[in-house]
Amino acid sequence: MTIQTVETHKTFNGNQTKYRHFSNRLNCEMVFSVFLPQVTDNQQIPIVWWLSGLTCTDDNFSQKGQFQQYADQYKIAVVIPDTSPRGETVADDDNWDLGQGASFYLNATQKPWQTHYQMYDYLTKELPSIVYDLVPNFSGRESIMGHSMGGHGALILGLKNPQRFAAISAFAPISNPLNTPWGNKAFTAYLGTDKKEWENWDATALIANGDVVPPIYITQGTADNFYEEQLNEQAFLEATEKRKVNVRYQKVDGYDHSYFTIATFIGEHFAFHQKHLK
Repeated sequence: MTIQTVETHKTFNGNQTKYRHFSNRLNCEMVFSVFLPQVTDNQQIPIVWWLSGLTCTDDNFSQKGQFQQYADQYKIAVVIPDTSPRGETVADDDNWDLGQGASFYLNATQKPWQTHYQMYDYLTKELPSIVYDLVPNFSGRESIMGHSMGGHGALILGLKNPQRFAAISAFAPISNPLNTPWGNKAFTAYLGTDKKEWENWDATALIANGDVVPPIYITQGTADNFYEEQLNEQAFLEATEKRKVNVRYQKVDGYDHSYFTIATFIGEHFAFHQKHLK
């Protein structure tokens, strides 16, 4: 497989690099970004995966997240995939909350989406095999985080793969897509109308039905205009309380859905991941 370096930038002692490759699982070219901290020759490096939200690309977090100083401080590599397959031959929708930029990080089963929209397999099988070779002295330890739709993605990937991910964190996640307009629209299109199938991609249902649950940390702004309709946490927290899950859910007064919120609290999230990646 050919991996092309698109661009690289030195920042906070490390290097932020964007790559391009052809994905056999998604049947299209994909880009992803990797931050590598400055390390000594023999220093072991864990990986934190970041999944971005609706309409975003790998550039949003790499350019606005202001995480690099913490990743270098804790000597953590950060992998940022794109949010969906892309290209002229890839199915899309006229609305911003479906199609390209809005994969919901699942494996689609319905036409026309199933040909390309296999993001779960891409992130659990194909991309890791590429990334592990790009991270020198990879320690074998990983955790995952994300924002909004990417928070949903981080939760479902972490919950479905607890042996792989040591911890999960999220900003303003869609934690119960079964009961939100965004989730209903995407799941109907990608998965069909069988809501039992939807439960396989809903964090609240996975908490209720799962066995091992990694530690979880969530930050939600009180001024987030999507909160009431799309991001309400009540069902999720009820499920975690019933299962006695190690979860910290914090609401931060006056903060919204933007990267200003992420940049403000990203240091706390990296400290959380560092604790569980040791």
